[in-house]
Amino acid sequence: MGRTYLVEEGIGQYLTELSTKVKPYVTGLLIGQCSPQRDYVIRAVRTPPKEQQQEESVGPPKLASLDEEWITTHASQVSRMLPGGLLVLGVFMIATPELAKDGQNALRKLIFSVEKSLSKRRLWQPAEEEVSDRAALQICSATKKVVCRTYDVQDPKSSAKPADWKYQSALTSSWVALGCTVNVNIHIPLLATSPNHDLEKNTKNGLNRWSKQIEDSVFLINGQVKDEDTELLEGQKKFRGNTQPSTQFSDVKVLTQLCQGAGARSTATVQVCSGSINLRGAVKCRAYIHSNKPKVKEAIQALKRDIINTLSDRCEILFEDLILNEGPQKKNFGREYHVLPQRLFVPVAGSIVMLCDYKFGDEAAGEIQERFVEMLDQPVQAEDMHIAEDIST
Repeated sequence: MGRTYLVEEGIGQYLTELSTKVKPYVTGLLIGQCSPQRDYVIRAVRTPPKEQQQEESVGPPKLASLDEEWITTHASQVSRMLPGGLLVLGVFMIATPELAKDGQNALRKLIFSVEKSLSKRRLWQPAEEEVSDRAALQICSATKKVVCRTYDVQDPKSSAKPADWKYQSALTSSWVALGCTVNVNIHIPLLATSPNHDLEKNTKNGLNRWSKQIEDSVFLINGQVKDEDTELLEGQKKFRGNTQPSTQFSDVKVLTQLCQGAGARSTATVQVCSGSINLRGAVKCRAYIHSNKPKVKEAIQALKRDIINTLSDRCEILFEDLILNEGPQKKNFGREYHVLPQRLFVPVAGSIVMLCDYKFGDEAAGEIQERFVEMLDQPVQAEDMHIAEDIST
């Protein structure tokens, strides 16, 4: 028996609209959440068209011209806009009947490329029991026939398994949201032996050490320490008669350990340093979890990953911005303050889930609105953008 994908009803309409514009194929990403029993797809997002593609429609259509790098770059950008609990669950392709034969091979290749690109950036390791199947959805633009298969991305030799694709209305209406604020004060020494002060590499190493602290932290959900294997919603009353989708929100406190336990031996290292990086500020984190008897450990894992991702993503964005504006050969390393981009959240139409983005102080709302249209194919009103936090340096 293959996996079952429960899919937000609006996605069916979105894919149907895309299939009317296919010339000769369109690809995109599936966004959602894995769980042990089934997976949830809450959004489908087409790959943004490349400018030169407009002129290239000469000669017979071929899937060999599929731009793998462009699609994986899009997946990396989109993954930054997903809060805890959400991930790129797979890829889709809508193609004309003559391309259908090669479609599955192209999708298989894309699934492994996307996963490789995303896993390179992660500062956390997947858990052993974690679902590693990813979806390959193929739709014929003429007959509208839908074929869904999965591949195990942990197994390079994985072959296709059939999967069920089922639409459901108000898929996320009873999901649970978890939120926390984490105060960050990370000190990262720059070794004198590091020739060019490779800031990006040093920062990543420092964040790696910090992420292990987050993994070992204690999480209080609504003021309580809960056993990891208990149900998250255990003991919570269900209100009847209210048909409006209402978010169940859990406030979480994160307690990081100050030092090792008394039994652990500490080995101090003396290193010659020529400087240091300090990351300071408070970050707002958020995660969403399905409402089908979720375990406490699933919720905590989703929130931990959001804490780690949001800090490493904005450091990445800052370095990209510095290289863009100052070039990689900058040699003046005096004391400098850089403001990390602030996190903002934007609601998804017809869902309780919010997506996120990052904004530098001088960025106009219009630039963020353009990014949502380009990356997520979603128009956003300026008044719907909620900046979640103060400035962090």
